[in-house]
Amino acid sequence: MAAREAGGAVLAKSAERLFSLSGLFAVYKPKGPTSAGVLNLLKERLLAEAGVQTNGDKRSQILKIGHGGTLDSAAAGVLVVGIGKGTKMLGTMLAGSKKYTAIGLLGKATDTLDATGKVTEEKPYDQITKGDLENVLQKFTGEIMQVPPLYSALKKDGERLSTLMKRGEAVEAKPARAVRVYSLSLQQFQPPLFTLDVECGGGFYVRSLVSDIGKELSTCATVQELTRTKQGPFTLEEHALYEDKWTIDEIAQSLEHCTSLLSGEPPHKKLKTEHPGETAVNCEDK
Repeated sequence: MAAREAGGAVLAKSAERLFSLSGLFAVYKPKGPTSAGVLNLLKERLLAEAGVQTNGDKRSQILKIGHGGTLDSAAAGVLVVGIGKGTKMLGTMLAGSKKYTAIGLLGKATDTLDATGKVTEEKPYDQITKGDLENVLQKFTGEIMQVPPLYSALKKDGERLSTLMKRGEAVEAKPARAVRVYSLSLQQFQPPLFTLDVECGGGFYVRSLVSDIGKELSTCATVQELTRTKQGPFTLEEHALYEDKWTIDEIAQSLEHCTSLLSGEPPHKKLKTEHPGETAVNCEDK
């Protein structure tokens, strides 16, 4: 009886600590699940550790948790999470740049602009040199116009375009919009594969970038692998918690560390031309 009461007290303390957590931290999103799926799993783990029953328990709804920008299910990397009052910080604190490493494949195009889609076109690429690719990259640096992919988290009449596409409904491409590329460099060139490092602003699609690069080279290209290596001040190497670290203690420690990280970084990163009002929560970055 005493042991049961002691166990109950420990769980009550854990629950109290969980619901007191507040701020921003980063987790690692693996390739496969959606960003929402990762967030739900994280929430389930924390509630289970605190002994909070989720079936019909309104307390599970009280745990405020959200992420600061969708990352494709086929992509991996940094996913910034807000918990408690931190959910209100997602828009103001994460309006800065994001960094990606992308592996592109020359000579093939797919309907999703990545390796998960159906091949829609094949073109020769043997004539393309490393110099050709490097020259083309200059055209995609700075403020550019970009058409978002049809398979995306953008919405039409309240539904994601990707959902409509999967149902076989006719979807018109969204109009081109201004996006910003702060830096773009070729890291490796081993035809048909090439590796890019990209630093960009909000609402940018790496899949569209790779596709457009292919067209500019008079061939086609698609993303084979995509990793978000940084979002705002949060880096993959230093700050992203892997699944085995999804505990109340680990997150509490991460929140302490990230509070000092955020206080040392202005809400808008020192970028030459950040668009006013642009926030990470409205970005569908892939």
